[in-house]
Amino acid sequence: MEALLSEFTFLSDQALQDKNFDPSRIEDLMKLFEVESYKAWAAMELEQQKEVEEAEEAMQEAEDYLDSVMESAMDEFRRFEEELDKMEKAEMDSLVETAEKARKMGNVMEKAASIASKKYIESAVNSATASMKSAWKGLSSGKVHPS
Repeated sequence: MEALLSEFTFLSDQALQDKNFDPSRIEDLMKLFEVESYKAWAAMELEQQKEVEEAEEAMQEAEDYLDSVMESAMDEFRRFEEELDKMEKAEMDSLVETAEKARKMGNVMEKAASIASKKYIESAVNSATASMKSAWKGLSSGKVHPS
């Protein structure tokens, strides 16, 4: 393009100095300017298309990376969720086991209390019976103790 500008400057100077100057020489030069402009435009268009393709590739790479990161995060979340579920199940099983032991202990304590109460009642009845027998013996022997 610079060479064409130099040529244009040269032809312009020549046109001013030479009365026999052929203007078609400038027209030919203008056609070269037009061709050169189209070449520059086509090159710029090609460069722009190349940049668009590179941008699209970079965007696709970024999307792929984001998808990969999201998939990894989801896998990590699923593993965390599974681990949490296992921990919750283990804790629930432990609580159920503890509750079952407490229920069994309660049943044993209830039975022990029931046995103890029966023995207490039995002892009380035996004591009352012994007292009654002793009192009955005292009455039947005729010994009445003055109070």
